[in-house]
Amino acid sequence: MDWISDPTAWSALAALLTLEIVLGVDNVIFISILAAKLPAGQQEKARKIGLLAAGGMRVLLLLAVGWVITLKKELFSIGSFGFSGKELILLAGGLFLIYKATTEIHHKLEGEEGQTSAKVAPTVAGVIGQVLLLDLVFSIDSVITAVGMTPHVMVMVIAIVTAVFVMLLASKSIYNFVNTHPSVKMLALAFLLLIGTVLIAEGFGQKISKGYIYAAMTFSVFVEVLNIGVRRKKRQTAPVHLRAAVVSESDTK
Repeated sequence: MDWISDPTAWSALAALLTLEIVLGVDNVIFISILAAKLPAGQQEKARKIGLLAAGGMRVLLLLAVGWVITLKKELFSIGSFGFSGKELILLAGGLFLIYKATTEIHHKLEGEEGQTSAKVAPTVAGVIGQVLLLDLVFSIDSVITAVGMTPHVMVMVIAIVTAVFVMLLASKSIYNFVNTHPSVKMLALAFLLLIGTVLIAEGFGQKISKGYIYAAMTFSVFVEVLNIGVRRKKRQTAPVHLRAAVVSESDTK
């Protein structure tokens, strides 16, 4: 507990908490899109379990930080490109995000609307699995960043636990907002495409400053907030209707 009297540890805690909250917002948005396909009675359960499981996995990765660091070692090379365990995970995660976002956009705009069959009906376990896969990709990078910021594991754990608690409190509001505004949902899917592209670039060793990414996303959100304000004045709360699959409780039994 010597870190309590260390000013640098507190500054690292503040920086890590901000990083974890940003990661948590990404998780909530992704969960919101996936959980919307579940029956109404299972959506809140999926949100809470998804956030808790993602936070638990990040804590486990911190405790196994020695193994995480080894992921930076090059495993093999193809031509001028060398690939480490971390880069392979980034490539896989980027491809998954692009595939998932593309299929979701297609479904929302072009897919058939109505009852889904029990064979393809999503489950809470399926949603949690996809959330953990996404969080694994983000967590590898955040854990390596955290280790470079502070040697105190307890500081990292406190940042993760606090961020998860904040996201649990805010998840319902974020969920309702994303699913009430179709254009926000499409914007969130576009963000997933952007993040997936960045992950693939980083998997090939092309480092892209996160500042540029967050600046672009912040500007897009600002424009969308203005659009929502204009639509409210015109009493057009949902000018775009996205297609949605309706899943009944009986389909998941």
